[in-house]
Amino acid sequence: MSQPEITVLYFAAASTATGLTEQSVTLPASSYPLSSLSAFLVSLHPGVGLDKIIQSSQWSVNAEMVDNVEEVTLKGGEEVAIICPVSGG
Repeated sequence: MSQPEITVLYFAAASTATGLTEQSVTLPASSYPLSSLSAFLVSLHPGVGLDKIIQSSQWSVNAEMVDNVEEVTLKGGEEVAIICPVSGG
């Protein structure tokens, strides 16, 4: 059986840091907690400050904002977005 894949969407600072707007990511397990995805993505993009960006960002899964990352398990096929805070004047 093949490993599950998700699509990660990077916006604003996350896109700038990774140089990507979208990435297909193979999950390390068939049932993967969203709470572990931060560290996994940082390991794919070391040294670009993604960890600090994610700390101040929110997640969405399949266009639904996530309030509690501990309650979400990824199984493959999801679209996960890193939504960075936006400031304006």
